[in-house]
Amino acid sequence: MPMDFINQNILLVGIVVVSGLGLLWPLVFRPVGRQVSPAEATLLINREDAQVIDVREPGEFAAGHISAAINIPVGKLAERLSELEKFKAKPVIVCCAAGMRSNQACSALKKNGFESLYNLAGGLDAWVGASYPLSKTGRKK
Repeated sequence: MPMDFINQNILLVGIVVVSGLGLLWPLVFRPVGRQVSPAEATLLINREDAQVIDVREPGEFAAGHISAAINIPVGKLAERLSELEKFKAKPVIVCCAAGMRSNQACSALKKNGFESLYNLAGGLDAWVGASYPLSKTGRKK
C-alpha cells in the first residue's frame, strides 16, 4: 500500500525529501568562524589589521588572491600551524574558492586556540563577484 502511494506521488515525495534536506543542511554544515561578506572582510583588514589566510592550492592562489594573504593549503594546515601562532591574538579571515575548505580550516584553527576567526562567505567567488581586486603577488608559501 505505501509503495502505491509513493509510486503515484513520486514528485510530491521528491519535493518533501529535497525540502527536508534543505532544512537539515545548515545543521550538518554549520560554519565555524563568523561569516563575513567581502565588504566586512575589507573593513576588518583595513581597521583591525586582520590577517587573511587563503587555504586554496598554490595554483589557485597564483591565479589571484586577496592582497597580503598567506597561502597555506587546507591539507597542509596542521603541519604549518606554527607559522600562524603569531596571529592568534588578531582577527584572522580564512578564504578559499567558495567557502567549504575555509570552513574546514576555521574548524582546525579553532581547535588550536584561534578565537577571532572569520570565514569569507562565498569565498573568492564572492570577492570577485563584488568587484574587489585580486593580487598576483604576495606571500605565497
